[in-house]
Amino acid sequence: MTLSTNAEAILSVYKLATVSEQQHGVTWYPQARSIAQGIASRYGIHEAEAAGVIAALSPRNKWERNVIDAENLVAAFVAGGAEAAEAVKVCTFGKNKAKAIRVLQVGVLTDADVLEILSGPKLREFYSCIRGLAEVCIDGHAYSIWTGGRIPLAEVPSIGIKLRRQIKADYVAAADQVGVTPSAMQAITWVAWRRIHGVA
Repeated sequence: MTLSTNAEAILSVYKLATVSEQQHGVTWYPQARSIAQGIASRYGIHEAEAAGVIAALSPRNKWERNVIDAENLVAAFVAGGAEAAEAVKVCTFGKNKAKAIRVLQVGVLTDADVLEILSGPKLREFYSCIRGLAEVCIDGHAYSIWTGGRIPLAEVPSIGIKLRRQIKADYVAAADQVGVTPSAMQAITWVAWRRIHGVA
């Protein structure tokens, strides 16, 4: 199978990943799901709700903080409802916090319900990857890797439906070449990219 130039660019980053980075990438989403399951178990909510809260709070939020924010928000909601959750400080946008609270208010039990509340392709993709669904999360970093050159997040163009479909197809093709899932390919290349370019 002949790969596109962009799929080759993805693979070139994959090949720069250390063994440790490859292992980290392969386990990244399963570990994120385990965290969602842990939050769900501790606070008596459904895993889909916990994953939905994590995904909703993710934009411009470092992963470690994302997890802390998600648990704090869930804990407050379980203890005191939406009003208590509103008082929790999170490191993302207000509209995203509102989506997280909405997920908890609805008490959703299905992936379709959560995806409808999250809206926006990146949040939906991130949620799906956490839940172990067949998806690829395309963010600014994934786009940079796909282009083969580092692009500051502020300069990443809007990724429309057609372009997003093509980027995903190239991640799938690259993943097939080395026998990993597309979501693992995205995670592995991101882990390597972060080291190569000193991205926080």
